[in-house]
Amino acid sequence: MSKASLKQLLERAASDGYAVGAFNMHTLESMQAIVAAAESQRAPLILQINESSIKYAGARYLAALARVAADLTDIPVAIHLDHGRDFNVIVQCIRHGFTSVMIDASKLPLADNISEVREIVKIAHAAGVDVEAELGRVGGTEDDISVSEQEAGLTDPNEAQEFVAETGVDALAVAIGTAHGVYRGEPKLNYSLLSELRQRLEVPLVLHGGSGVPDQSIKKCIELGISKINISTELKIPFAAKLRDTLAAAPNEFDPRKILGPTRDAVSEVVINKIKLLGCGGQC
Repeated sequence: MSKASLKQLLERAASDGYAVGAFNMHTLESMQAIVAAAESQRAPLILQINESSIKYAGARYLAALARVAADLTDIPVAIHLDHGRDFNVIVQCIRHGFTSVMIDASKLPLADNISEVREIVKIAHAAGVDVEAELGRVGGTEDDISVSEQEAGLTDPNEAQEFVAETGVDALAVAIGTAHGVYRGEPKLNYSLLSELRQRLEVPLVLHGGSGVPDQSIKKCIELGISKINISTELKIPFAAKLRDTLAAAPNEFDPRKILGPTRDAVSEVVINKIKLLGCGGQC
């Protein structure tokens, strides 16, 4: 199946009461693991690539890997830029075949956030590319994203209505109490805020910082209207753990294929469990 539209995947998820998993790929092995897991569960898939990975490997390389994955599988695959903050990187991703991009101008005042997002929406939509944006600030640290507790802030429903109307975004990431990276304790999510946002907004809603959120909280968020859930940290941890185990068991091994290959199963196991939790298995 060819590349899929983020907007279409999320609109169907919202209509049918499940969420689509958005899994960050960091290496060839992690990408293969994510796709294999989604295929095994017959689940629609969002392959996410963030700016730090692009700085590491290059937008064209990563886009090419993701396009091949989408071409070779029979499940719908959206190729998505996660947390795009650099205008030039966002435009590169649009040019290189991403099906959607996230513009993250959430650190700016509302008017400036709207202005920057509106410009990206104009460029992306002209190329047939969907756009996700963020209002409110999800705290925590992951890769090159770092938002302190003082900087973090929940999404304001009134501002959200204005934001969506003025920008024309296809999906909105909302801040309801989750955080990027590893949680120090159980997150306290504002379900009443999420319910109000769902009632007042027509676009699909996105939950960032999904790694480490308890299963019952994830299910509640989906019930209240979240259609896309981002998973990154929970994929890195088993990847690294398996890598350490492999090297510990064979300290003299020097073939990178034998060292990296076993990480696929570790990552796939997490993805399969997340797909089951999100309810998107069997949807394609």
